[in-house]
Amino acid sequence: MPILTNKQFIYAPIEICFDLARNVDIHTKTTASSKEKAVGGVTVGLLEEGDIVTWEATHFCIKQRLTAKIGLLERPHIFVDIMLKGAFHSFEHTHHFIQYENGTMMIDTFKYKSPLGPLGKLADKLFLKRYMKYFLSSRARNL
Repeated sequence: MPILTNKQFIYAPIEICFDLARNVDIHTKTTASSKEKAVGGVTVGLLEEGDIVTWEATHFCIKQRLTAKIGLLERPHIFVDIMLKGAFHSFEHTHHFIQYENGTMMIDTFKYKSPLGPLGKLADKLFLKRYMKYFLSSRARNL
């Protein structure tokens, strides 16, 4: 199971960073390259623990849907979204925030398992792991 980590320092207070990262409207803006939008569950505003959201996006020229649930939320330090349905076999995305004197360190940890057994493992090695790492870092920079 690949585990990807991305760290992004943001010159803003922890509360602002935390709320921006769980804001559905902002998520759509920070993932514009994949045309990501919320199409089910919570579709606007801030996600809270227990909320479910269905995202629609285009990855690899294929329109896909993914449903995730906020399984843990401890404001302003951590929230975790867990895939309920989608292209992956499974995934867990932890968003962790650490306050520093001049800003906030946002740490994304993305654990996933590709579908299709051995073919999925091959896809990880050939392109998927690199693509997901780029996607996470791009979204963090945009945030």
